[in-house]
Amino acid sequence: MREVSLSDVQKTVAKLCISANKNLSEDLQEAICTACKNEKNALANQILCDINKNISAAKELDIPICQDTGMAVVFVEVGQDVHFTDGDFEDAINKGVKEGYEKGLLRKSIVADPILRVNTNDNTPAVIHTKIVKGDKVKITVAPKGFGSENMSKVRMLTPSASEDDIVNAVADIVREAGANPCPPMVIGVGIGGDFEYCAYLSKLALCRENVRHSEKLYSDLEQKMLEKINSLGIGPQGFGGDTTALYVNIEKAPTHIAGLPLAVNIGCHVTRHATKEI
Repeated sequence: MREVSLSDVQKTVAKLCISANKNLSEDLQEAICTACKNEKNALANQILCDINKNISAAKELDIPICQDTGMAVVFVEVGQDVHFTDGDFEDAINKGVKEGYEKGLLRKSIVADPILRVNTNDNTPAVIHTKIVKGDKVKITVAPKGFGSENMSKVRMLTPSASEDDIVNAVADIVREAGANPCPPMVIGVGIGGDFEYCAYLSKLALCRENVRHSEKLYSDLEQKMLEKINSLGIGPQGFGGDTTALYVNIEKAPTHIAGLPLAVNIGCHVTRHATKEI
């Protein structure tokens, strides 16, 4: 049994909140640069170049890469041989979010009640997903999620008779409906299987995966088909048209019921953010 102090968890979460909001992952930066080189539409190309300049400026000035510093979504993989000490697990995570958003001078966007709309003024509480895994490590991923893109995300409960083309078309339809609202070019997270809420979880988890194709050929091919279909929509960077509506598509899947085929699409903007550290 390995003891892990929750004060270390708090400090780690705080650092990840700042890092995720100020530093875009290298794979996403590369995807934007590649899109800029390949984009044939002159206006779209200029917008992609401006996006690159914005990312560089944020790094140089040590400021967030987007003014919407998001709702803190925290994925935690806890080794079953870990024993936490010095406090309460979820309280430590929320204290870390509070510390990170205050120290990082990040915008605080969370309201305590969805109807009364009073700001908590510290960006808590976070959305926390905890999974027990083998080993004695704790892996923490902080994925700040802006709501320009989150608002455009959807769940579709398809039937088992849906073909691969039906699935691809359903994803493309959701992106078409979103249009320019999610600040394209987008990153698309797709969850297939599970049940109503689990497919949505999978789609959010998919946004935290690097730009690496799915390990199974069936789903790798689906990712490519979805990307091609989405980019054929012509929405383009910031909705001004062009070849680059999405940068990549990631699918995560799970077993499901014989009577269903749940599908969730979680749309990420061109600064889909996440940062990870293992304790």
